[in-house]
Amino acid sequence: MASNCQAAPLVASPSYPNSIAWSKENLVAIASGHLITILNAALLAGPRGLITLSPNKPFPVGVVRREDLLTPCLMSTCLSRDFRPCARSISWSDPGFAPNSGSFLALCTTEGRVKLYRAPFCEFSAEWVEVLDISDLLYDYLESINFGELSASLPSFSQKQANAGFVKERGCDTELHGTSGSENARCRKREILSRRVKRNEYSESPVKERENDLPLITAEQYASRSSLLSSLVVAWSPVLQLSGISPCFSNKCAILAVGGKSGNISFWKFNEPKCYTVEHGSVSVDAMLIGLLQAHKSWITSISWGTCAACSSKSQLLLATGSSDGSVKIWLGDVEELIQSSDANKSSFTLLNEVTAVTLSPISTISLIVPIQSQDKVVLAIGKGSGSIEAWICHIFSNRIQSAGIYDAHDQVVTGLAWAFDGCCLYSSSQNNSVRSWVLHGNYLHEVPFPSKFPWLRNSTDLSQVSDQCFGLALSPGELMVAVVRSFDANLLNQMYQARTQKAVVEFFWIGGQSLEIPSEKHLSFSSEPSSDFSERDLFNWETNILQSLKTYENVDKLLVLWDILAALLAFKKLNPTFVENLLFKWITSWFLDYQSSISIEKILSHVHSMLPKISSRKIHLLNIICRRLMLSDERAGTPKREQHKLTKLNNDEAKVAKVELWNKLLFKNEKELQERLVAFNFAAALSRATCSPKDFPVGTNWFPIGVPQMQQWVAINGGLVHNQLKVLSAKVEELGSRIHSVCEYTMEESCSFCLASVPLESEEVAWCKGSKSDDGSKESHRLSRCMVSMQLCSVTAPMWFCICCQRWAAKLAPQTLFTMSKSPLAVNYDSESFALFERPKPLCPYCGILLQRAMPDFLLSACPV
Repeated sequence: MASNCQAAPLVASPSYPNSIAWSKENLVAIASGHLITILNAALLAGPRGLITLSPNKPFPVGVVRREDLLTPCLMSTCLSRDFRPCARSISWSDPGFAPNSGSFLALCTTEGRVKLYRAPFCEFSAEWVEVLDISDLLYDYLESINFGELSASLPSFSQKQANAGFVKERGCDTELHGTSGSENARCRKREILSRRVKRNEYSESPVKERENDLPLITAEQYASRSSLLSSLVVAWSPVLQLSGISPCFSNKCAILAVGGKSGNISFWKFNEPKCYTVEHGSVSVDAMLIGLLQAHKSWITSISWGTCAACSSKSQLLLATGSSDGSVKIWLGDVEELIQSSDANKSSFTLLNEVTAVTLSPISTISLIVPIQSQDKVVLAIGKGSGSIEAWICHIFSNRIQSAGIYDAHDQVVTGLAWAFDGCCLYSSSQNNSVRSWVLHGNYLHEVPFPSKFPWLRNSTDLSQVSDQCFGLALSPGELMVAVVRSFDANLLNQMYQARTQKAVVEFFWIGGQSLEIPSEKHLSFSSEPSSDFSERDLFNWETNILQSLKTYENVDKLLVLWDILAALLAFKKLNPTFVENLLFKWITSWFLDYQSSISIEKILSHVHSMLPKISSRKIHLLNIICRRLMLSDERAGTPKREQHKLTKLNNDEAKVAKVELWNKLLFKNEKELQERLVAFNFAAALSRATCSPKDFPVGTNWFPIGVPQMQQWVAINGGLVHNQLKVLSAKVEELGSRIHSVCEYTMEESCSFCLASVPLESEEVAWCKGSKSDDGSKESHRLSRCMVSMQLCSVTAPMWFCICCQRWAAKLAPQTLFTMSKSPLAVNYDSESFALFERPKPLCPYCGILLQRAMPDFLLSACPV
């Protein structure tokens, strides 16, 4: 395998497969022993997040007699000596479900516990915050149904039996007590809760001890109850869209699947928060148990999700499950039924295919993907404990399945599998410290050389010589990079300086140059020597993969995280600027079918200027990020202010200056177009509300027009530059007169937070108060920031939303529809439109389209999408 492009050491070593996960926010989580380390992929040497696992109180499932301790089903319990829990499985949710619109990190421990964590965006701490214990909720449900056992009176556990010794549950592990007295007879007291439990309910009623006697149960009952509560693997589903629900309410949700030792999978539904905040962290998190599925007869060891929408207006949810008995199954879920289900005993999944039957080799990992180009097909990769890999292709609607081969890929347990490039390429890792790449060609997998050509080599080191095991891999959001976690061989490290503090490492490798073709025998080379010398074929591979990645981001449902794309293009810009220009030219030209490939980049950018009203907001956002972070990175250094769009000529190269001027002009035009769309949407929403009765206005957390008077002033100041239709809308709003106060927040005069002087609107980004005279006759004026969404003054005390790309601030959030527009709203007749009444605010930058966040100090971890 090639040398890495960068690496980050870890203070603890992983122990289980799939110990690394890369979020769609661009955060990397590594489960290493009792610690979970969270890294910013864009700043590996920077601050880190941390989750420290600590032992939990046992579940009071019951006690058994001492003479039953040697029963075979309790042997593993009696021999267990794991007093400190370790991380067994981790999974990121899609962004948008945490209170700050970030991702939740689900974590399963060796105790069998499953917990949810969020970023400490308001705690200013490196330690991530626990928001929910799924295992507590599962225990509440199982206790309410008596663990699925027949109702029968069980004898009480007496003091005499306590002195004789017993076994009680300790999460996934258990403890043996000889003589315990009354203290061991105590356990927590719980109320039988509904399946819908909020955070404040469980946080106020933790595991409490009570004086009541525990029930005396048989050894078989104890083993059965323990397996029901012992979780092994967690996996988040993609975002699911609800239908048939009032737009006033959240219309998106995600499902957390938790697989356990009993072969059961429990499904927990999480809705999007009603509103987002960066000020308050104590926001209740709702989790609803919506189903239990007896998927296998043995331990659930791996879960993988997918969605498809072929030949149906409804999307279908796919679930692949693997077990320790070697069996793999694919399940088809009814999205509508899953979302509406409130009965935990009702399964909303039907068996689509039993891929593999019971075998001697356990399943260690599986990876499922539904190619965008073939929505009726599921491609499944299965990794086994024997080191072999199986590939299968399942046709959903014909219910036909065919094998794509069985391969002796590795010598030891397969610890990671990941599909890339829309299911064309597969990456695998193993405990024997190997990482391999495969190409799916037809119905077979073919091993291909791992990419070894990088845009640049920075401190490139081959750490495979000092590492001994690999515990998983993960792909970046743009699928141009892969992260691999390895443990170090302590005997090969410096015993004084390295062996004590460096137990493992996360390595990052570029895969953007991956060839998707099968090389001939004479060209088949597995050289591990990295190189920065690119052939035409290498450049073609990079171009193809980057263009495919950019194309996927044109989908408005995909969060904009372009860090890996920008990092690669910035490196190529220094190495081969012409390559970057040609790539961007091909990408932009693909938007216009009437343009030929013979025109120049200058002409296509000029055409973009004239076509801006007909271009979707998502494409304009992509262009803005490319302009600011790639083409103008040297001149601007990411500075966004409209006043700074004037060209700074730093050299005498007229050709280079002309190109910079061209991209500057494009950025200015793009931001003007997006500004007009935002203002037009606010005006149209105010006019729409004016035609409705106030009782029809939605209450609660829905978006409503904000900053209307400031926007009217902005239109008046820029009257010669804005669209004529925008002036017409502004005049219509003016005609509302006093009625405007009943349809939106309307505050014309603004005052300084420091001296209470009036603040005129001169710019949509910054403001200067008129100031007040001091005792010595001098006049001091204060500089204030304006909200990029409402143009109103930002508070100087309340936390603000921040865009890490354009460096702007926001006190209010823009409506969701603003980011999904296929063209300018100025061409739409809003007289009969009322959808703006039910808009939901979205924490996205109206100029860049990336996720807004709270600006954190340099010593604390934050996500970097660009």
